[in-house]
Amino acid sequence: MSSFAFSQATVEDLQLNTITTSMPFLSITPESRGGGMGDAGTALSANSTSIYWNTAMLNFADDDAEISISYTPWLRKLTNDISLSYLAGYKRLGDRQAIAASLRYFSLGEITFTDASANVIRDDKPSEFEVAVGYAFKLTEKQSIGINGKFAYSNLTGGLTVAGTETKAGVAGIADISYAFRNKDIKWFGYNGVFALGATINNLGNKIAYSSQSTRDFLPMNLKIGGAYTAELDKFNKITYSLEFQKLLVPTPPTVIFNTTTNEFEIISGKNNDVGIIGGLVQSFYDAPGVVQKDDNGDYVQNADGTYAIVKGTRFKEELSEINIATGLEYWYNNIFALRGGFFYESNNKGGRQFFTAGFALQYNIFGLDISYLAALKRNNPLANTLRFTLRFKIGQSTKSATPAKPE
Repeated sequence: MSSFAFSQATVEDLQLNTITTSMPFLSITPESRGGGMGDAGTALSANSTSIYWNTAMLNFADDDAEISISYTPWLRKLTNDISLSYLAGYKRLGDRQAIAASLRYFSLGEITFTDASANVIRDDKPSEFEVAVGYAFKLTEKQSIGINGKFAYSNLTGGLTVAGTETKAGVAGIADISYAFRNKDIKWFGYNGVFALGATINNLGNKIAYSSQSTRDFLPMNLKIGGAYTAELDKFNKITYSLEFQKLLVPTPPTVIFNTTTNEFEIISGKNNDVGIIGGLVQSFYDAPGVVQKDDNGDYVQNADGTYAIVKGTRFKEELSEINIATGLEYWYNNIFALRGGFFYESNNKGGRQFFTAGFALQYNIFGLDISYLAALKRNNPLANTLRFTLRFKIGQSTKSATPAKPE
């Protein structure tokens, strides 16, 4: 049986029940544009980092090709040697096709391994990386699909033997599927504009185990659906608003108790989360355990048929709480300077990541610089004060005719 949630601490009448995965570095936003807009990047206009957000968008790119490099110092509230580096690029192949590639490298800094008596075993520098290639194909003038193939490697222990068990690196073959819709002939509120819709299913791949004795954990499979509207206020000014909904496609841990008769843990609400990849993906939409009722003595309440009573409406409420909301705003002046802001919300009982973001961009000829900043709502949040840096290089001619290149 897979790992279970034991905590019954109530947060807004729902128990704390965080969904955990292997290789969480795959879900860290690696670049500064979406990072400055509250992590709402699935429907944003195409650039070199669209292979992370939505590969299908590349068929609507304004430029023939672009390469970018990004760097993010990570968890600076806790340590000073964890970082994420990201190299990405794309190339248009005519009007209907595009290819892309990226390399993600996550360094966990230097870690000292010790035994149970606190004796030093050795120092190591754990790391993880991902290599991705993507392909986008335009279905119609307004619709496109994309697919990514990825290889991920996670070496957290360097083969260290723990309690007599030899650990190993995690290896995964992964796929992303994406869809994009873009209409550039929109006129809302008296302004010409562009409306885009994006949807992706990311990180579909095998479960990971770091030893022969440990359980196999899901990758951070997730669904993202977002929309973005860009209003061209005049010749020099434009504003983009983006709104996105995100959900992990990973089973929710059930609520369990220890049965003293069988000497085993028993599921009293929810479903067994030790299932296959496809089963887990489907189950993630309806397996929230909700809150089990307790009597005045703090004991769980059972129904006449022996099942446990669930507080009405809490299962559905917990399912809704697994949907994260991201939103962002971007303003460009004369395709030279941009300001960005955004907000990301995750329910307190699912991890409680809630933060504002801000950022700016400078574009000069073929060069662009993006910087973003994350401000956490809660004190002592390890994500607080996260900075991201992205440097972009446009290659080749703009796909537009008789208009200047549009910065991303």
